[in-house]
Amino acid sequence: MPDTITADEGRKLRLAHLKDVKRVVVKVGSAVLTGEVGLHHETMENLADELAFLRDSGREVILVSSGAVAVGRRKLCIIQPILSLKEKQAVAAVGQCGLMHYYDSLFAKRNLYVSQILLTHSDLAHRGRYLNIRNTMSTLFDWGVLPIVNENDTVSAEELQFGDNDTLGALVTNLIDADIFICLTDVDSLYTGNPATDAAAQPIHTVSTITDDVVQMAGNSGSSLGTGGMRSKILAARMVAARGGYSFIGPGRRQGVIRALFNGELVGTFFLPHEEQQKLHSRKHWIAYVLRPKGFLVLDEGACRAVRRQGSSLLPSGILEVRGDFAAGDPVHCLDRQGKPVAAGLVNYAKAEVEQIRGLQSSEIAAVLGYQGDSEVIHRDNLVKL
Repeated sequence: MPDTITADEGRKLRLAHLKDVKRVVVKVGSAVLTGEVGLHHETMENLADELAFLRDSGREVILVSSGAVAVGRRKLCIIQPILSLKEKQAVAAVGQCGLMHYYDSLFAKRNLYVSQILLTHSDLAHRGRYLNIRNTMSTLFDWGVLPIVNENDTVSAEELQFGDNDTLGALVTNLIDADIFICLTDVDSLYTGNPATDAAAQPIHTVSTITDDVVQMAGNSGSSLGTGGMRSKILAARMVAARGGYSFIGPGRRQGVIRALFNGELVGTFFLPHEEQQKLHSRKHWIAYVLRPKGFLVLDEGACRAVRRQGSSLLPSGILEVRGDFAAGDPVHCLDRQGKPVAAGLVNYAKAEVEQIRGLQSSEIAAVLGYQGDSEVIHRDNLVKL
């Protein structure tokens, strides 16, 4: 049972941990923002009030918003359930205009300026662009502007996609070192079971550690208007926890839901960060969670143990098998014999070279490759335990 914290303890935890929060990322999904006839105006008015509350309380805020495709569908009267990539991109281009126009007018009434930032996965996977985005957002904060972030559906091919805005929201949270990731959805909270089919299912209001059991408990409850189910939200919360941040999943159409959270009310599910010694630094978090692996290295038991327990570099002697196609400097994932992820890292050699030196001692590398390269296939500074 992940929630062994009493209701009174849960309230005290929220008040204690959230009183010093200064930077907030709020993600809201299509299922919350849209209804049968387009944008759900009452919900969006409430969302604007909630973000204005955060700003008026001295906090910096970023909004990660879905909804462009759903708005475009309704504007163009497109009812077919499945769109091709080019159709989705065109619909998003239409919907993004309407969505941002409405946000601009909403926040103008509350004396807030907004900006639009459209991202693809490659923008974050490139370290230079990753840092440029961070600097742009910091400048917008300095100017008192509220950034609104969305995936750039219009140009995003499959290999450039985040998969869902839950992942995007978590990556933005860690990118700007936000204190909390607030995910507003059409589900009240995480439950012990599916409340639609299990009458005994109970809400879980506090999660101290996001274990695999918690992820499995989330199931997969995607909405017809969105791409992310509860499982993707839990995985996003785990990404944020790895960097030392809090997360919250709660009902996006409940009036005053963010104020209720900061007042300590037991609404939604509140996730605590990892312990201090488990927190990942920014660059290692980027390696582990932003970069997508170009290949995989299967390790023997000794190498797995050295990486997991000792934080050692990966030497060629511990590599059993090489998969995929990668160049020197590319991201790869390390697996155990059963295929379970052990670590992620930036490899010092191309695939063909790793194939030649796997299983060998570091002292044998020069004789095999014909030059003296690194003694490690992945140096520990570029290696992150998963």
